Amino acid sequence: MKLRWSICRRSIMVSMNLLLHLYSVLTGLLSLSEQSAKYEVRIEELQTRMEQMQTHDQEQAAKLKELENQVDTKQQEQAAKLKELKNQVDTQQQAQASELKSLKTRTNVTENQVESLRRDRAVGQVAFSASLLESGHGTLGPFNTHTTLVFKHVVSNIGKAYSPHTGIFTAPVRGAYHFEFYVFGSGGSPDSRVMLTKNGEHVFIAGETQSNGFGSGSNGASLLLEAGDVVFLHLHANRRIYDDGDHYSTFSGHLLFPM
Repeated sequence: MKLRWSICRRSIMVSMNLLLHLYSVLTGLLSLSEQSAKYEVRIEELQTRMEQMQTHDQEQAAKLKELENQVDTKQQEQAAKLKELKNQVDTQQQAQASELKSLKTRTNVTENQVESLRRDRAVGQVAFSASLLESGHGTLGPFNTHTTLVFKHVVSNIGKAYSPHTGIFTAPVRGAYHFEFYVFGSGGSPDSRVMLTKNGEHVFIAGETQSNGFGSGSNGASLLLEAGDVVFLHLHANRRIYDDGDHYSTFSGHLLFPM
């Protein structure tokens, strides 16, 4: 009887230990299950957080892209404005350079005109008048060749273009000139004949022909002369000319206008 009880008791003890072990195992499993659930919740939270962060990153990336596009647009607009301003500045500079060049040209033209007017005014004051003899009275000629007459009694010689030493007028400037000459003769033979000569070529002649008594002749011409051209009077070969203190025989000329 005791043996059975002892066996029975042992069996009970074993069963109880087994139950305790099972309880411990179940309790451990339950604890693991709770922890696993907590981990799953944490993982879900982390996943949610990661998704939120990814969404936030995507939003930030989209905003950054938008900002980059705006910056690119602004830069392009600024570059376009800068190019437009540069073109405007270049156009203004070109216009100013053209205006400056035009102004310089006009200034040069004006200066040239002023200089031309000053020069024309200076050389435009050309006139002379002279009679044949310096003093006394007398007849020149006849000579066997054409002879240059030297009018020595100078009344005026503005511009110093006429030489009382050679009888030659030298044009100081290109222009139109007018000349007049008067011939006085004492009559008889030979008669008086004088030729207006330009650069050695005869232009006009004035003369006096009568059997007795004094007589005169005259002529004149307007000539286009280049600077340096010469004009003088030739006494025709085998002719004569008279002059005295009343200054009958004269040679005059003046510049009408430069050209």
